[in-house]
Amino acid sequence: MITKMKRREFITLLGGAAAWPLAARAQEAGRIYRLGTLNLSPRSAPNHVAFYAELQRLGFIAGQNLVVDERGYGLHVEQLADHAAEIVKAQVECH
Repeated sequence: MITKMKRREFITLLGGAAAWPLAARAQEAGRIYRLGTLNLSPRSAPNHVAFYAELQRLGFIAGQNLVVDERGYGLHVEQLADHAAEIVKAQVECH
């Protein structure tokens, strides 16, 4: 069984991995990046706050050059499949 600390480290690593595709390529001037999420935890969870702080450090700023689908936070397990389908249709950068 994964301990709480290992679980937190894994979640943080997973969140960071989601940002790699955005950070790996140079930003195009005037481009708006779209981020879709599937999360059981709320947007205010510490791992999400850290994730967006890192994105901002890399130059991706919500409301400026980054649009975040906020509906992907605080989902119930039974909502994941439907929201995943919506993300695919929306053709977000990272999900």
